[in-house]
Amino acid sequence: MINGLISLASYSFYGGGIGDMLSKWEQMGFFSYLLPFLLIFTLVYTILMKVKIFEDNKTVNGVIALVVGLMALQFDFVSIFFSELFPRMGVGLAILLVLIIFVGLFFDPGTKWVSLSFFTVAVIIAGYILIQTSRSLGLAFGAGFKTLLPEFIPYIIILVFIIAIVSSGRDKSNVPYQPLGWFEPNAKSKK
Repeated sequence: MINGLISLASYSFYGGGIGDMLSKWEQMGFFSYLLPFLLIFTLVYTILMKVKIFEDNKTVNGVIALVVGLMALQFDFVSIFFSELFPRMGVGLAILLVLIIFVGLFFDPGTKWVSLSFFTVAVIIAGYILIQTSRSLGLAFGAGFKTLLPEFIPYIIILVFIIAIVSSGRDKSNVPYQPLGWFEPNAKSKK
């Protein structure tokens, strides 16, 4: 009786039918096996088609992509990696979206400093996501990076200054010639 009431109470709170459907898909291995397989297969197939190692032989590219996709799922490492990476990536993309909306309200998003700022924030978020993912998987990079971070901060700051100086000092005289319409230096005068 109590289990039935708890089930009815949580039905609408946790998403109802959609929550149940996603839970069933998770139990069937949809998120652990099918989606990672499709992602790896698609990426490998697309890369093989773009690089054209086997010319345009779609069959060979498809077989290689199928084998790589299935062999990647042989152990649970890929599934665990994706289950750790993509939720963090979703949060990082949400942060970038909020920043884009707020900056778009107050500044011109087409200016160079806004683009550089977004790129810097995106690199920081991507680095943080990779560090947290590697730390949760128990890889040495995530654990050792925290102790090495104070050593890298001066180099990162110097790199940011060099990028800022180089990008601000570009020669803007290389803009292609655009005639004004009423005066063209090579036009013959009509008499």
